[in-house]
Amino acid sequence: MARIKIVDVIDCVDSDIRKALRDAVDQVIPGVTFDEYDLFRTFKRAVGRKCNLWESVPDNYIEKD
Repeated sequence: MARIKIVDVIDCVDSDIRKALRDAVDQVIPGVTFDEYDLFRTFKRAVGRKCNLWESVPDNYIEKD
């Protein structure tokens, strides 16, 4: 098993994840108004509280250059 810092991984792809989170909320709650940056910051804090600093993931989910 590999270990990753999940919040740091989210930070590495923050732009794409932020947009995906925005699109998901728009799809589930059409017409809702929110600040996508604030939503993303809140999401990252929630991930940090719910997940361990280091999370184990199967080796086949990691590709090292």
